[in-house]
Amino acid sequence: MSWLEGNYPKWVLNNRLLIIFFSLLFVVLAASGGRLISFTTNYRVFFSEDNPQLLAFEALENTYVKNDNVLFVLAPEDGNVFSREMLSVVEELTEKAWQIPYSNRVDSITNFQHTEAEEDDLIVRDLVTNSSSLSNEELEKTKEIAINEPLLIHRLISERGHVTGINVTVQMPRLDEATETPEVVSFARKLADEIRATHPEIKIYITGMVMMNNSFAESSKNDMASIVPLSFAVMLLLLALFVGGFTGTFATLLVIMFSILSGMGLGAYFGMPLSPPSATAPTIILTIAIANCVHILVTFMHEMRQGMSKNDALAESLRLNLQPVFLASFTTTIGFLTLNFSDVPPFGHLGNFVSIGIFFSFVLSVTLLPAIISLLPVRVKQKKEDGSLFMAKLADFVVAKRTPIFWSMTGLILLLISALPRNELNDVFVHYFDETIDFRTDSDFTTDNLTGLYNIEYSLEASEEGGINNPEFLQEIEDFANWYRQQPETLHVNVYTDIIKRLNKNMHADDNSYYAIPDDRNLAAQYLLLYEMSLPYGLDLNNQINIDKSATRMTATLKTISSNNLIDLEKRAQEWLSKNSQHIAQADGSGTSIMFANIGKRNISSMLLGTTVALILISLVLVFALRSVKIGLVSLVPNLVPAAMGFGLWGIMVGEIGLSLSVVASMSLGIVVDDTVHFLSKYLRARREKGLNSEDAVRYAFKTVGKALVVTSVVLVVGFYILSTSSFELNAGMGLLTAIVIAFALFADFLLLPSILMKIEGSTNEENFDTSNTIKSTV
Repeated sequence: MSWLEGNYPKWVLNNRLLIIFFSLLFVVLAASGGRLISFTTNYRVFFSEDNPQLLAFEALENTYVKNDNVLFVLAPEDGNVFSREMLSVVEELTEKAWQIPYSNRVDSITNFQHTEAEEDDLIVRDLVTNSSSLSNEELEKTKEIAINEPLLIHRLISERGHVTGINVTVQMPRLDEATETPEVVSFARKLADEIRATHPEIKIYITGMVMMNNSFAESSKNDMASIVPLSFAVMLLLLALFVGGFTGTFATLLVIMFSILSGMGLGAYFGMPLSPPSATAPTIILTIAIANCVHILVTFMHEMRQGMSKNDALAESLRLNLQPVFLASFTTTIGFLTLNFSDVPPFGHLGNFVSIGIFFSFVLSVTLLPAIISLLPVRVKQKKEDGSLFMAKLADFVVAKRTPIFWSMTGLILLLISALPRNELNDVFVHYFDETIDFRTDSDFTTDNLTGLYNIEYSLEASEEGGINNPEFLQEIEDFANWYRQQPETLHVNVYTDIIKRLNKNMHADDNSYYAIPDDRNLAAQYLLLYEMSLPYGLDLNNQINIDKSATRMTATLKTISSNNLIDLEKRAQEWLSKNSQHIAQADGSGTSIMFANIGKRNISSMLLGTTVALILISLVLVFALRSVKIGLVSLVPNLVPAAMGFGLWGIMVGEIGLSLSVVASMSLGIVVDDTVHFLSKYLRARREKGLNSEDAVRYAFKTVGKALVVTSVVLVVGFYILSTSSFELNAGMGLLTAIVIAFALFADFLLLPSILMKIEGSTNEENFDTSNTIKSTV
């Protein structure tokens, strides 16, 4: 390495034109993949192919039909859905909704298949037709039927009758979801705008799974359109403020742009889509690329202020920083690559995008950056003190107060670590989006006034073909549905027994005493056959009953609840089934809500392994690179402590850890190592090359790299804090906690690490390593 450090700077300066040419060539080739970048519009991207909850949900959809939907929610200003004008609008929108691309079913209060007896005949008809001609009595009767119908109340009509919904089920072929989902959303919004234009007195909200899918892409695009430019502006301002000089700022800007273009372009070549988590990659690449450049620029400017020529200062800066910048980039790459252990593919994509960008940022910062600076004019004022006075005073303070600093930091660390148990794993997937996203506000209104987006679905299986007609099986389903209705989390239960009970009543002259499960299996089968033959196209029971009539689907719609509450509810349901069912063969809960509720816990388990692997690999790298087992082990302290402190403070401030925060430990580990690497490399250089004792070596490290560590830490904190402004909560939480961890890392490297080094190294002028603890360099 020493040979490389001595000869590499000369090679760069002698071949700067070739370096610029080939840098541009490689960047153009890599960036050309940008044309292949696509935004995913499917929430399923958050689940790996072998995710058990996803597999269970897909099995349920294959048995019945897919439940991707668009839900129009209509709220008239007068608070009365059952007026002629309002019902006419519902009829109109119900009819037009069939034109939505890929739609295969439309349900509303107007086309609800109401049944009633007429002598010996069963009449099946739309609940509302020609609403403009209905009398007051007919309107009142319609309202009474609707708000007392279990299949409608808290699903398509509110209890007060002030809000109604039109649910459109879509069956997209999923050949090109990047165009299919926006196509559906665009058409739905167009329909809503048409109604708003002709009926301004009606407020229309649009929600549903298709709208949520589309919101993932919209959130990604919004972040890239707002956060990335903001990051560029803020970072360049910080660079100009802390480093100064047009040439260095311009060269750094090129490194940033080229690193982002290369990382995103090559990632697209590898087929990785952009989702809200991976859409943060440009901001993270930008932040880390600046950090690499800052170390080279700060040393370069320092040497020029001390009287060196431009090229000599560049050569010295490269000599001093080549190894630590490489180690910092390498360990950061390890941290981000371990995101591939995540059970959530978008985090793996984020890790890969950023890792590619970090690779290019390192290569460009030690090639293109010095090459450009060597060709452009650089003006600095020569002076002996360039801001290092503060660092010198800080170093003297740390050296003099090492013992109280050590115990104070230890106490603070233990205090924050004690708050770790306050963190509770919890997620509310609807709240992944903030109030600037229409889907969030529309969904909140829908949950407050009509129905919920959360649900648990069951395929309740009998043990035989045609088993759903077994009265005992039906009664168990009815009991299970009634149990769910009694739970405080439940808004609505959609179950086949409500249909069969109504049919039994109809076939007994609408006698309410017969609103119950038929006692005879053959009678139940006949009712079902008669009803199915009377249903119009598109409103059949395929969404509730399987082909051989051996299973039926039950859906419990819930309030917006946390993942823990959802998992607890499903656990209670399984306990009820185990105690009370004898004829239901299988009844595992599934659905989108169950999938999101479990993904956080699964991801934490997988990321524990990823963090462990990152820790082991980074530790080995540092041991070999620093040529000391002892120093390598010491470096673990300032590398591990910041994450523990950050999560402890999070436990005090927030107390909930969601899906995104489960990757922060692994991701931040690679980042916080940077400061440790740079500080230790300067410390060891002072011990080995200059023969300084541990106290003076600490002072040397503060003097030579202290300012750069402050600048890079500020850049990293600000960069990740900007992510906290994201409209996507996963990114916002991840950015804020990572910024906190990086801030703690600077304190650990400035206060805790020097105290430990001086404590274990003593005050001798020779490096205090046993031969058994030293790894000789082979480079």
